[in-house]
Amino acid sequence: MEQKGLSPSRAIFVSRLGGLLAAAGSAIGLGNIWRFPTQVGLNGGSAFLVVYLVIILLFGIPMLMCEFVIGRRSRVNVARSYGALSSRRWWNVVGYGSSLVAYAIFCYYAVIVGWVLYYFWSSLTGSLSDLMVQATAESKAYENYFTGFISHPWMPILFLAVTMGIIHFIIVAGVEKGIERCSKLLVPALFVIMMMLAVAAAFMPGAAAGYSFLFDFRISEVNSDVCLSALGQCFYSFSIGMGLVTYASYFTRDTNLTRAAVSVSFLDTFVAILAGLIIFPAVFSVAGASPAEGAGMVFISLPAVFNSAFGASPVLSWIIPVAFYFILFVAAVTSAMFLYEVATAFISEKMGLSRKKTAALVSGSAFVIGAVSSLSMGPLSDVLKIGGMNLIDFIDMITSNYVLPLTGLGAALFVGWQMKSEDVLDELSSGGMFKVAMFSTFRVLVRYLLPLLILGILIRNII
Repeated sequence: MEQKGLSPSRAIFVSRLGGLLAAAGSAIGLGNIWRFPTQVGLNGGSAFLVVYLVIILLFGIPMLMCEFVIGRRSRVNVARSYGALSSRRWWNVVGYGSSLVAYAIFCYYAVIVGWVLYYFWSSLTGSLSDLMVQATAESKAYENYFTGFISHPWMPILFLAVTMGIIHFIIVAGVEKGIERCSKLLVPALFVIMMMLAVAAAFMPGAAAGYSFLFDFRISEVNSDVCLSALGQCFYSFSIGMGLVTYASYFTRDTNLTRAAVSVSFLDTFVAILAGLIIFPAVFSVAGASPAEGAGMVFISLPAVFNSAFGASPVLSWIIPVAFYFILFVAAVTSAMFLYEVATAFISEKMGLSRKKTAALVSGSAFVIGAVSSLSMGPLSDVLKIGGMNLIDFIDMITSNYVLPLTGLGAALFVGWQMKSEDVLDELSSGGMFKVAMFSTFRVLVRYLLPLLILGILIRNII
């Protein structure tokens, strides 16, 4: 579809709803359903949630607006966007950094999506339910099940290949028929199933304790660590610095960027809270389970919790894990689509290749890197180590702790100090089509508060 001011070959989201759901899908992922409950559990429950909501207003929404402004104003992929809007070519470093970090994250993220797919398959075939019998005699049955899978020489690679094939098929179909169409289908399905699971969790014996942990705010538990953890979660969950500029370049001129940023942040946060409403009642329903289990909660603790909580009902002990790992897989795929598209748009527009050829290049190279990363946790764990870490942990540490804060900082500084105020206002108002409230406040936040907060994240990570 063509749009005024764009090259005839430049793709766009054909509907505002499709664009919104695609942008929401880019943010909604493992960061919401896996990482958010983990962060809540590790940081005092409701204290973290309240701080997180404040940070969304002061940091998350303005940062989304920055990336949306750069993307739609430039109408090119993130690598070229900064250079397209500024004569100072060194700004391209931010764009190229965003493209590179998105590709790097996708290479190991796809491996983890494969893990989720395996657990969905295991729950669907009843393998997870069968573990309950084994767990009565073996205390580490669930842990051994998980470590046995990720260290297997070829099983994780098989599920990585299936995952890569699914995402490859979506991207090859294009922005409109692939990304937008799948977002319209998958994101609403995600919401519906999560709300059904949240209702089911409300009838669990630990529901009251779970709700209290999530919503009973105690100001005494708020400290600097909680604030910085909430800031880091917002940064990660909103896909800041990962190239969201590319998706924004597909927005039509009649898209209200402020409203889109608010809507994406609301949908993203709603999914995160729904995940808490599902997980914490389940955790508090089983003696000995803890909401502060860390990353192992999803793959080790939750299968045990589901089996213990619903073991008396064969139907529920099967359907609850199936539904949970399905929505986890859907969320992971929508995020992976976004990361894949950032790399695809850059290579396609830079080298003039067709989407099909570009996708083949991205899929092939990412699969090789992902497979090697997977093997670093199994047969090659003694060989493929950097600083004592396997490749997945090392890439995650470099990208999350250092590169993403720098690319996010670049986006804030670019909108705050490089772009003209009238150009930013013109983009936010869509050429006067929409009113922009509190624009001066937005400029102050972007120029001063956002860079200071990102520097706080970076310094904390370094220390």
